[in-house]
Amino acid sequence: MATRLLIAEDEASILESLVFILGREGYDIVTARDGEGALQQLKADEAVRLLILDVMLPRVNGFEVLRTVRGDAALAHLRVLMLTAKGQARDRQMADQMGADAFVAKPFSNQDVVREVRRLVAP
Repeated sequence: MATRLLIAEDEASILESLVFILGREGYDIVTARDGEGALQQLKADEAVRLLILDVMLPRVNGFEVLRTVRGDAALAHLRVLMLTAKGQARDRQMADQMGADAFVAKPFSNQDVVREVRRLVAP
């Protein structure tokens, strides 16, 4: 069975790109367009192994999602890859302190995303 990823991203072109490149790698992908949807999806789907999380999400931002995930015993084990805007060192530092497992800066290269996802879901 393919490893399931949840991508929480509100920009359609970025979401489409991530779904394409990671789908091509054989991952099973579910998506959310805002932080609230991401949290609902995580609570409903125990098979998700990795959350790819944009910092700038509507309704509930990426930091709030990360805080909720890390504070929930049922979700705390989940690996989280944060997507941060290039040059936003403060965002990266904050996400690191909150327990993000990895970061990829936007605009990202496909290879960087695939490499980080493979590393994070490796057995």
